[in-house]
Amino acid sequence: MHKDELIQLHTLLAQIKRHLETQSIDHDFTEYQSLAISPVHIHRSKAEHKHAIFVLGNHLASIIAEDELSGIGRTSARMEEFAKRTSRNTAAKNN
Repeated sequence: MHKDELIQLHTLLAQIKRHLETQSIDHDFTEYQSLAISPVHIHRSKAEHKHAIFVLGNHLASIIAEDELSGIGRTSARMEEFAKRTSRNTAAKNN
């Protein structure tokens, strides 16, 4: 990835972080904050932004993994249910 693409990804993850914080999601982002880098720090190196992306991505993934019944968890469960239904319907039509 190019540096500008990494900064765009970093920006997206930071926006997701801010959204979760406004939703009162209780999570400790001190590891990410200790890096003292944000997407607006365009003068920082590509490697520093990449590291920040991995740290922040790990934080966000752990938040999602904690709540299996979150919006994403429910969406995943519904998609699995729809896949099973369509599979059964397709099999019934082919018989």
